[in-house]
Parts: sequence; structure tokens; C-alpha cells
Amino acid sequence: MKRIFEVDPWKVTSHIFNPEDKRLQESMTAIGNDYMGIRGNFEEGYSADGLQGTYLAGVWFPDKTRVGWWKNGYPEYFGKSLNAPSFINVEITVNGERVDLAKSKFSDFYLSLDMHQGLLTRSYVYEGKDVKVKFEFNRFLSNKIKEAALIDIKATVLEGSAKIKFNAKIDSNVVNEDSNYDEHFWQPLGEDGEGRTIQVITKPNPYEGVPQFTVLLKQGLKANGEKIEGKVTTTTGVLSETAEIELNENDTYELEKDVVVVTSRDVEPAEQAKKATELLDAVQSESFADNLADHTAIWEKRWEQSDIVIAGDEAAQQGIRFNILQLFMTYYGEDRRLNVGPKGFTGEKYGGATYWDTEAYIVPMYLAVTKPEVTKALLEYRHEQLPGAYHNAKQQGLKGALFPMVTFNGIECHNEWEITFEEIHRNADIPFAIYQYTNYTGDDSYVKDEGMDVLVGTARFWADRVHFSKRKGKYMIHGVTGPNEYENNVNNNWFTNTMARWLIGYTLERLPKATAEAQKRVAVTDEEKAKWQDIVDNMYLPEDKELGIFVQHDTFLDKDLRPVSEIEDQRPINQNWSWDKILRSPFIKQADVLQGIYFLNDHYTMEQKEKNFDFYEPMTVHESSLSPCIHSILAAELGKKEKAVELYERTARLDLDNYNNDTVDGLHITSMSGSWLAIVQGFAGMRYDADHLKFNPFVPDKWNHYSFKLNYRGRLIEVYADHKEIKVSLLKGADLEIIVKGDKVQLKEGETQCLKA
Repeated sequence: MKRIFEVDPWKVTSHIFNPEDKRLQESMTAIGNDYMGIRGNFEEGYSADGLQGTYLAGVWFPDKTRVGWWKNGYPEYFGKSLNAPSFINVEITVNGERVDLAKSKFSDFYLSLDMHQGLLTRSYVYEGKDVKVKFEFNRFLSNKIKEAALIDIKATVLEGSAKIKFNAKIDSNVVNEDSNYDEHFWQPLGEDGEGRTIQVITKPNPYEGVPQFTVLLKQGLKANGEKIEGKVTTTTGVLSETAEIELNENDTYELEKDVVVVTSRDVEPAEQAKKATELLDAVQSESFADNLADHTAIWEKRWEQSDIVIAGDEAAQQGIRFNILQLFMTYYGEDRRLNVGPKGFTGEKYGGATYWDTEAYIVPMYLAVTKPEVTKALLEYRHEQLPGAYHNAKQQGLKGALFPMVTFNGIECHNEWEITFEEIHRNADIPFAIYQYTNYTGDDSYVKDEGMDVLVGTARFWADRVHFSKRKGKYMIHGVTGPNEYENNVNNNWFTNTMARWLIGYTLERLPKATAEAQKRVAVTDEEKAKWQDIVDNMYLPEDKELGIFVQHDTFLDKDLRPVSEIEDQRPINQNWSWDKILRSPFIKQADVLQGIYFLNDHYTMEQKEKNFDFYEPMTVHESSLSPCIHSILAAELGKKEKAVELYERTARLDLDNYNNDTVDGLHITSMSGSWLAIVQGFAGMRYDADHLKFNPFVPDKWNHYSFKLNYRGRLIEVYADHKEIKVSLLKGADLEIIVKGDKVQLKEGETQCLKA
């Protein structure tokens, strides 16, 4: 655990610059706008260690994966999000000396990410020979004009006189840190000095259906609010524009750099320059302050709906707001072609692709804090990629559709066999989002039509993937990896078998209710239905009656079972142990059996939940960012309040406190919804089953109170809880009956119901 930023309810702030923490700082001050994002790199550059990162949503490259031990069925490539051309660069020299915080003398350092609006602010006093200059930087990526980045730099001479040169650059000579031998993925198409643009294209790839992406970047400068034209020079893939000013003591100069980025995802290459000009003109027709006000107004609407207010614990308050901010800067559902990558726009790890994290963790939060259309877009994203899922199953010699573990386009592009071939529980977790959407919204139009394509395709996969054990008279699934990736190639992972059984059962339940067109399209035969029902009735689910637990997989109880407390000095084990030692150990990376109990919560008794929690949680190292929130929610349900709060704090401040010692690689975006879930589903006990919204709130001891809002079937509801009372208000919408602590409560628009805590 390492905390490098001050605790503040609405800001992530530091007055200290430590070069050893530069990458950590870059991750935590990354910003985005659902279209593109940037790590917290310095505009003026930094010559010591750091990870320069600029990323464009939906722009990727299929990196070759074939190696000496390639086997039939392996993916042909590993998809990766590319480090895009850098556009924030403004090199600064003062009296001929380059400003570089790795080398220059400076004081009064300040860095802050304002969570109200996703505004990154930085300042310091540069101390040169006979001169001191205060530099102030502000930047944001516009929510109003998604293609626009705005950077404002103010220089004030505090002592002496200064000849300051600003060199604003757009630079495509970038590499991914994990590329081979500084391999370049971008090829220049041309630089236009007069138009202030560069245009680049991803290098050719040999894979059918994977496009080459063309990107054009255009910049414009303002000085003290007025457009200026500096001296422009170009080299291959680079455009530079310089502005110079001489300032005396107490003089101030303000330079604004505006950039527009357009890609071939939206604009044909031949039209990109024209489109960029239109967009930049729109940006520069307003002041930096006016553009920021437009951007902030959009954030205000988002916060009005999604904010969770916590009184009495500023660290907890900062954590939940930081996570909501980063989630919404990554994805807000405004482009149906996109999804949520585990690192978002904050780093290269995991390649920027889509995982099962979206359906398991993002969907249940977004259902409550965004319009239903946002979540439905995530469902449709998978439906659009069904052809790729059929391709993936065929590659494994199986029927039906297999959704990928990692993808940009529906085709599996992960190159680790124990994940690609074996972590197939995803093929039930992803369709589970259809159930969540239908159950929460009450809208069954999707599951009756397009959703049926998904359910039937995945059911056919599972029906082919299981095998029947004549010895036990049960259907089994061998050779899998469960959510606990610290065990590979196991037989009968309880979670995988349980979710496969659920998926087939849910498909059978929904099939008769599907539209006539959908039933005709999927054409499920009576023979298939009979086979599916037999699998549901006879799926093998490992269980130990004596211990009262569901067994993680066939041989789990044969391990040297012991609690994590015995190895505290060796954690995190993924950074201290060999993979062989990890695989043989009993230690669990993340919720596995408990993930299934969380998903299918109403299927299990409190006794079953408690026995499984008490057995598995002590062996869990929580070295997946997806783990703490699930345990927190279950702990809250079981009345284990201290454990629930402990694990909430871990999920809420996972990155802010660098719990897993890996935030240097980027933020854990897809687990950030876990902090919202831990409060709403955990502390507030929110459930939605049998067409009833239910709450069972408690308040952590060191909190005074908390409150949140949620959309539910056309209503806007606010929930408040302190140590004495619970208030539920229907802010908007038709009358609604809910259940609070087991009692029915009638809500009417504009009224608040108060109950004892």
C-alpha cells in the first residue's frame, strides 16, 4: 500500500514530486473522454523514467502471436491498443535552457486532478540562472467535442527577465513499451505545415477484416486569448510550431494549444483534414474558459445522477468519486462500437481490449446510474460480434458460439492457452448481462429477440463442451480455468459448471417467450431441448457435504489448505513466487466459488453463503482487482461489517493506495465499478429480484451517513442512511412499492419515506 496523493473529497492532489513515483503519478492523473485518453505525462517533456501514453478508442493493431509451440486453435494475433501520436507536447526553454523536471531546479510543485470536471492542473516555479518563472498548466479532453484536447500554459516571471520559447509539437514517432525492438506501428502519410496537421496510418497487417487505421492530428495556438501563427517546421511524422516571448518581472504570458484528432473509424482519410478544420474552428471560436464550462456542464449532469455522498470518511469519499470519474472518462455509452478495457486509456497492459469484466462488473452499476440505452449498447456490442464467437468455437472444434476472453472485434486475440482455451466461464458470464438487464429494467424486448441469438449460440457451445461421465452418471466439464487464474487446467470448476448449467436453463426458460422471428432464426430442435434439459438436471457440481461447501474443483481439497495469514511476508505472490509454486498452492487470486454465489445470490441459503465465505475468503489473496468488491458485498450480506468495510476500502482505493503494487501499469478501470457495487449492493443491500427493488442498509462505524441515487424502471430514487434512520425518496416517476429491511414501503413522487435503521 502506497499513498502519494493527499486525501480530498473532490481532488487528487500532491505538493510533492518524487521521480521514483513518476509512473504511478502518470496513471493516477490520466484523463479521457470516451474517445481518447492520455496518461499524466508532462507537456514540456520529461527525460527520466516514465511511460508516455496516448490512446484512441477503437484504434488497435493485430500483433503476430505465432511462436515455436503454436498449436491448432491458437489465435492468429494478439490485439493491442496502440500508443497513439503524442499531441500534448509543448517543449519550453527559458533563456536558452530546456525546462525539464528531471534536470531543472524547481520549487512549489503542485499537481491536481479535479474530479468535478476531469481537469488536470499542474504548476511549479522554475529556477534558472538569475530568473524564476512560475508555470501553470491546465488540460482537459472535451466532452462536448470529443475529438478535441485543450491545453493552457501560463508563464509568470517572478524574478529577473526571461526569453521563453514554446515549441508545440505533434509527434507520431512513438512506440508501445511492450513492442519488439522499438517496433513502430505508425507510418507517416504526410505533414502539412500550412494546415498544421500530420496524418499517419497503422502499418499493414495480413489479417482479413482487421483494418488499417488512419489518424489525422491538427493543432492551433492562441496567445493571451487570440489566435497566433508561430514558425512551423516538419520532419517525418512530426510537426512543430514555435512561439517566443520576452517577459520582464511580473509579466505574464498565456499560451493555449488546441488539438483535434480524427480517425478513419469516423472520417474517411481524404475528408479528415476538412473535418479537423471544422472541429478546430469550433473549439477556437470559444475561449479556454468557455470550452471548459461547456465540458463541466456535462460532468455536472453525470455527477447529479451518479455521485455517492459519504460523510465522515474523506478517504472513502475520494475513492468512490475517483473511480466513478475514471469509469465515465473511459466509457459512457456514446459509441456503440466501443466497450470498456481493463486499463481504459491509462496504460498498455491488457492491450486495451474487451474482457468479461464488462458484463460482470460494469453492467450492474451502469444499469443504475446511466440511461438504459447505455447498458443496452453493451449488450448489442456482443450481439454484433456473434460471428466472431462462432468462429472462435469452430477453431476449438466445437458447436455454437464462444465469446472471446479478449477482443476488439469478436475474434479471440489472447495468446495464453490457459486463458484462451480454458477460461471459458466467460461464455456464461457475458450472456448473464442479458438476464441482469432484463431483470433490472423489466424490458424483455432484447432477450425476446437479439438476445435469443446470444443465448442459443452459447447454449449450443456448452452442450457440445460438456461430456457425460458414465461412471458418475453426470455431465462434466474438464480442462478449464475458473475465475481463480492461480489454477489452470482443472476439472469441474464449480463456478464454470454452475454458470454453464444456469445459461442452458435460462435459455430453455426464455425460448418459448421469444418472438416468432427469433424462434425461427435460432431453430432449436426438440432433440436439442431434451439434451439441454438433461444437462441442467444432471450437471455435476462438486460439493463437500461434511464441510458444507461447494468445492472449487475436483482436487482442490487435496491441496495444502492454509490461510493467507501464513504468508503475509511473501505477498503479492504474483510478484514473489514462481508460477509453478502459485499453481500448486491453495491461494486464490479472486472470487471463484464466491463469484457464483454473488451472481446467483437468490439461489443459495444464508447458511450456504456463510460456510463458503468462511472457507474460501481466508485463502484469497485478492491479487485481482476484481476480487475485493465481491467479497465485500457478500460480507455485508452476512453481517460481517468489519470485513465488508475493509474490502470496500481495498476496492475503492485500489489504485489511489496502490494496494497490488501494479498501478504503475495503469488503473484498474473495469474493477472501479466494484466500489459502487460494494456500497449499493453491499452496505445498502440493494437487490432486484422477483420484480421488487430491495434494500437492507447498514452504515460503517466510522461513517456518519451515505446517500446515492439510482434509475429503476423509469424512476429516479434516492437512498440515504445514517446510524439512526433510512430515508428513501422517489424523486421522479410513477408510484413504486419497494422492500426495506423486509418491510414493504410505498413510494410516491416527491415524497420521502423514513424508517429506523
